[in-house]
Amino acid sequence: MAKLSRKRTILLKKETSSGSDASPTGGANAILVKNLEVTPIESDEVSRDLIRAYLGNSDIFLANQKVSVSFTVELQGSGTAGTAVQWGPALEACGMVHTDASTTNTYAPTSDPSAMSSVSIYCNYDGTNHAIIGARGTFSISCEVGSLPEVSFQLTGKFSQPAAVSLPSCTYQKQASPLIFNNGNVTSFEIFSSSLPLQAWSFDMNNDVVYRELVAGTKEVLITNRAPGGSLTIENPTLSAKNFFTIATGSATGTNKLVYGTTAGNKVELSCPQTDISTPTYGDSDGIQTLELPYVALPNTGNDELEIKFV
Repeated sequence: MAKLSRKRTILLKKETSSGSDASPTGGANAILVKNLEVTPIESDEVSRDLIRAYLGNSDIFLANQKVSVSFTVELQGSGTAGTAVQWGPALEACGMVHTDASTTNTYAPTSDPSAMSSVSIYCNYDGTNHAIIGARGTFSISCEVGSLPEVSFQLTGKFSQPAAVSLPSCTYQKQASPLIFNNGNVTSFEIFSSSLPLQAWSFDMNNDVVYRELVAGTKEVLITNRAPGGSLTIENPTLSAKNFFTIATGSATGTNKLVYGTTAGNKVELSCPQTDISTPTYGDSDGIQTLELPYVALPNTGNDELEIKFV
């Protein structure tokens, strides 16, 4: 019987012991996603490259076998202030640490490998289940006026053979309805202490993700560095209002913060407090001159390049 491409599910759960299957379930760990893609096997091909009395190929062996999965979630809260969003463990698997403080849930980066969580992921392709264990990765955020803000994840985990498993019965929860990114739903935006008309905002954590498999060691996926940054597009201000060319050619850093959402439980604050502007370029939007500002997010005291706060 033909398998249907639209019939796919993803279950994701934080591991208590890195690399040990957390056994996610459809009732507790299902996530609503889009753009779900699994690369069933990623590996290094090793050829025997034999010399023989005739022409032809040699056997191929697959070394360093792993699995990668990518997916996109809508940037939204859980719907209840103080309750973590369902896809929060995916952020933790990208080197972010979760802090739960009464009515807020905050995620910020860490440099401590022992504090970097991993997750178990079950991706079911209409009856073919891929168990991706010990997964870690990276993420990016994209916001543009007139669209739904999104968070995209790219995670890598240990390979295991796919299994014939029926699609799980999924309970989708702790993912509130998203909001269009527009004037009313973005309640605050600030770049270098100035509130300017914003067209688009993006961020990429840019984690270095490596798979390690050593004799007498363990098979594991590690995050070894990060280089966070992004870009934003604003209406081009007059030089007297804000001169980003002076800022870009100087050494100053500044604030970069937006607040998306209007209701407790579905409000997200994104903040890069030490933003370093790169090379501004001109653009056009409906005949209006825009300025695109690439930036890098710098640490201040450390592990504070980005803060994602759900309130």
